[in-house]
Amino acid sequence: MNWINNVVRPKISGLLSTAKRDVPDNLWVKCPDSGQMVFYKDLEANQFVVPGSNYHMRMGSQQRLQHTFDGGEYRVVPVPTVQQDPLKFRDGRKYTDRLKDAKAATKLDDAVLVGEGELDSLPVVAAAQDFRFMAGSLGMAAGEAIIAGMQRALDLRTPFILFAASGGARMQEGILSLMQMPRTTIAVQRLRDARLPYIVVLTDPTTGGVTASYAMLGDIHIAEPGALICFAGPRVIQQTIREQLPDGFQRAEYLLSHGMIDMVVHRHEMRETLARVCKLLMSGVQATKAKDTRKMNGKPYVNGASVDSKVIETAARESGVVEPEAVPNSQRFEPGKGDKPKRDEGGSSTSANPKDAPRGA
Repeated sequence: MNWINNVVRPKISGLLSTAKRDVPDNLWVKCPDSGQMVFYKDLEANQFVVPGSNYHMRMGSQQRLQHTFDGGEYRVVPVPTVQQDPLKFRDGRKYTDRLKDAKAATKLDDAVLVGEGELDSLPVVAAAQDFRFMAGSLGMAAGEAIIAGMQRALDLRTPFILFAASGGARMQEGILSLMQMPRTTIAVQRLRDARLPYIVVLTDPTTGGVTASYAMLGDIHIAEPGALICFAGPRVIQQTIREQLPDGFQRAEYLLSHGMIDMVVHRHEMRETLARVCKLLMSGVQATKAKDTRKMNGKPYVNGASVDSKVIETAARESGVVEPEAVPNSQRFEPGKGDKPKRDEGGSSTSANPKDAPRGA
């Protein structure tokens, strides 16, 4: 019986172990909402939306941009490099080791991927956060990527679209991570000064410092169904106030009913909605340009733009502005001088000026 134990069993074990290794780990995906098992290829073809329950699963940044741009083609916007581990941070593992693992798993340099291309033949710049890369946390590299994307939109005079998915600021970078909040806010203000559309798509989850900064500063806020959008999570709030929270608290539909976002859009309709919104807002930008270059009622239009004071003075004189006339000192009213009004027996005062007399007198 030794030949069975020494020859046959090892061959059978080898065949079975080889078959197990050839099966990918994500061949079947379980829906978190309904428990339905979905074939991964079918889920990927359906934009990671579970067919039965309509549950929106998380999507990587590459897939986001591919489903956004025409034909799935886009050019990656270069991002300035930053120091990897400025604080030499270490908890259970080194921060550099965590970065290496995240880069190997996602094939990304950091949590934000920026691309430029066309959306329904309209040039746009889009950035997508990838939750797989350290929970999409905001660090120096992610902040530089977002700022670089907004600057690229300024250079090309195009709309900027952001797909937000983050757990907040990256704790391994400390105060340097928190500094990205005001930096990105300033970049958003530059887009606003240039009157370029800034559209934010809030996906599951968008929390922490990202929600407290650039994710809630858009001109239009669109959310996917069921997305968690908050600063502090519902479990933290419930433990703090010790009260039962309403159903669907801090979800996209709850925020829509309370006026925090503009619309909730299904992922299959997201591209069409973004194209329609971008064209609508860019038509307003073109109308503003034409309005600034023409004259209003035959006179120079100077509102809404920084102009020289001489231009304003010349426009005022040409429009026939009446200059104020000087009033002689004798006609000026100076309180405290002259006769005081007399009071009659009834206690009412009588004025010497006939204009103050009652009309029936």
